[in-house]
Amino acid sequence: MSAKSVKSEGGKKPASAATNLIAGGGAGMMEALVCHPLDTIKVRMQLSRRGRQPGQKKRGFYRTGVEIVKKETAFGLYKGLGAVLCGIVPKMAIRFTSYEWYKQALANQDGVVTSRATFLAGLGAGVTEAVAVVTPMEVVKIRMQAQYHSLSDPLDVPKYRSAPHAMLTVLREEGVSALYRGVSLTALRQGTNQAVNFTAYTELKEFLQKSQPQYENTNLPSYQTTVIGLISGAMGPFSNAPIDTIKTRLQKTPAEPGQTAIQRITLIAKDMFRQEGPKAFYKGITPRVMRVAPGQAVTFTVYEFLKKKLEDSPIPFAGGKYEE
Repeated sequence: MSAKSVKSEGGKKPASAATNLIAGGGAGMMEALVCHPLDTIKVRMQLSRRGRQPGQKKRGFYRTGVEIVKKETAFGLYKGLGAVLCGIVPKMAIRFTSYEWYKQALANQDGVVTSRATFLAGLGAGVTEAVAVVTPMEVVKIRMQAQYHSLSDPLDVPKYRSAPHAMLTVLREEGVSALYRGVSLTALRQGTNQAVNFTAYTELKEFLQKSQPQYENTNLPSYQTTVIGLISGAMGPFSNAPIDTIKTRLQKTPAEPGQTAIQRITLIAKDMFRQEGPKAFYKGITPRVMRVAPGQAVTFTVYEFLKKKLEDSPIPFAGGKYEE
């Protein structure tokens, strides 16, 4: 089990909150723009309850994507993007800032962060971002992505016209609690995702730095950061795919009066197993991996790049090198 100093490369202090805000927000925005179409396909696959008729072709992620473009134009793949972009800056700022805070808090008396502490810091960061930002953002996003309307037909008016309109509609019709529907499952998904993600990324990064002495106290080349981000990002979805599928269905529909969250989760899981079989829990796993893995590759690559630029800049609030 490896361990490292709580200080970052070269003995510098951990990145400031402002650096995490700017670098994390920029990284998250780039990730959303590049990978959102795959997320829309994943959501549509998870919400699909239709069984195949005899002789009917299987609806995989490619076929699902083609149908969306054919019926709703290419812009249909970007439904819910507004909700994601509105939440991505605070989400990434919270993720990286809270991760650094938890990591320092969990360091031992010698200031060393073990792999176990890294795992727990990632878990804490994932739960924190889920409660603070991700759950309301995903409720709005999923409501918009679930709409089967054509963006090329002006007469085909959807219930939710934009991310702000969707949020206001949900608040007016269902109350504030609706925005936090599935918060426990979202926290569990985000927590396990980031625990695995940060641990794998940190271990792979340390291994490459030790294998290449010239990079031991500095950033790895961007292509290496991209590769290890891709690998670490692919690990989370396989560990919690059933959680994500149940969460998506839970957040799509309004709650029944008098029904608790546990009752709804149990009912959804039972109905999925009885009507669609165990494979239903892994619907959308292909586009999810294709969405999350490259997304983490983009996030870590852009984050490391922007963080280094900010730390080397003369801007004092970003934690840069400031000279009087």
